[in-house]
Amino acid sequence: MFETKIYDIPDADIAWCPGCGNFGIINELKTALAQLEIEPQRVVVVSGIGQAAKMPQYVRAHMFNGLHGRSLPAAVAIKMVNPELIVIAESGDGCTYGEGGNHFIHTIRKNPDITNIVHDNQIYGLTKGQASPTTARGQVTTLQFDGVYVDPFNPIAVAVALDASFVARTFSGNFNLTVELIKMAIQHKGYALVDILQPCVTFNKVNTYQWYRENTYLLPDSYDPTDREAAFKIATDTNKLALGVIYKNPNKPIFEEQLAPYKTDKTPVAYRGLER
Repeated sequence: MFETKIYDIPDADIAWCPGCGNFGIINELKTALAQLEIEPQRVVVVSGIGQAAKMPQYVRAHMFNGLHGRSLPAAVAIKMVNPELIVIAESGDGCTYGEGGNHFIHTIRKNPDITNIVHDNQIYGLTKGQASPTTARGQVTTLQFDGVYVDPFNPIAVAVALDASFVARTFSGNFNLTVELIKMAIQHKGYALVDILQPCVTFNKVNTYQWYRENTYLLPDSYDPTDREAAFKIATDTNKLALGVIYKNPNKPIFEEQLAPYKTDKTPVAYRGLER
């Protein structure tokens, strides 16, 4: 079996605050890739802008670091030209659900075979603590002095409503669960969302490690994630946040497989010569 260190960059200067939930996520991602025995040269990690978006610089794999909110279109394009690659789009809740909200919606509709990991710390960490799309109503931030006055964006409910082919949520403090869900997402054929709740220890003093432990629960083994109605009910219940695979639909067609260049020839476009 591969060792986690095969994905390490020994001299990387990691610019996250001590105690940041991102440290948990990077270890969980590397462990998942190692346990699946995927060679680093087969992996592409794509991100936008933000603290979470620094991840590709700390993982020994192919990387693309793009514009704020634009990780998904780059990831989809990479998968289109070389479907043999394992493509992981990852970024924060602001980058993915705010600036990238339009891409989030339409990537779900397309259903490309990529994994979308979202570091959801319910705050903008890189730009010093203003409310993100998932910050709770009433929460006081460095910019919203009187508290946030709009309801938070619910990515799980949106994904289920759009019939995303794989929707999961976890907490970075639950190592084993997060590793298993990332592995399941990578192995899933189609678009796979993994929303990872994680503390921002510097700018979010509300959603702490203890808060997530007290306000989340594991879905029981008897739960059926193919029941869309049940999944939507769980997704819209915000009293306590469910962790696990909330919904999946493995029967949706894959975006890149429907493209004209692959109708008669499965050779990745990246490997084909140019005919003039």
